[in-house]
Amino acid sequence: MAPKAAKGDKPEPVPAPPPAKDQPREDEEDDEEAAPKKPKSVQPKHEVGTRKGCRRYRWELKDSNKEFWLLGHAEVKILSVVCLIVAMMLFSSLTVHPILGLIITMEISIFSFFILLYSFAINRYIPFILWPISDLFNDLFAFAFLVGAMVFAVTSRQSMHLHYLLGVILMGLAAFFAFIDVCLQRNHFRGKRAKKYTLVPPPGKEKGPQQGKEPEPAKPPEAAKTPEPAKGKK
Repeated sequence: MAPKAAKGDKPEPVPAPPPAKDQPREDEEDDEEAAPKKPKSVQPKHEVGTRKGCRRYRWELKDSNKEFWLLGHAEVKILSVVCLIVAMMLFSSLTVHPILGLIITMEISIFSFFILLYSFAINRYIPFILWPISDLFNDLFAFAFLVGAMVFAVTSRQSMHLHYLLGVILMGLAAFFAFIDVCLQRNHFRGKRAKKYTLVPPPGKEKGPQQGKEPEPAKPPEAAKTPEPAKGKK
């Protein structure tokens, strides 16, 4: 047993309880949970909206390929490239005029360029070029060059080998597919005609008081003059 304290002795002070430990991490976690998370902005499906960076490129890539394949441009261009490659392989086993190889190589390069351009949505990041019009002119020139090369190939030979004949036919098919692509290009220009009165300026607005000049105060009405008495009368 502990000895009793003698009379007159002061009681020993009771030790204070230890201070509670700060818990900043738990408080921060509670604050983070309590704070509402910012909802993501809803973006339109058919427009790029305010997308930036990778989100914009993914949308542009998906939209460009959707337009390129669903409207038939991709299929027509790929068929033209396949026909021209096979024609080049057939002509390589024969002695032909170099102009034919030059035209076929040029058209393969241009068609491949447009396929890569639309497949990777590069055209969406070069807006200062009107790509539908450029593609339209390319198809027109390709049709003209291939038809001219086909006519030249037929008239320059009196007798044609089987491979030579097949190469000429494939060039004609490539020209036909280019003409089909010209017809498909009209979809880009539908609904894009200039509306009536687009160049007419809007009606002018009523001009307000000019800035910097105070409006002039209204003049007070003049007092009515009393009639003067007639001469000779008082």
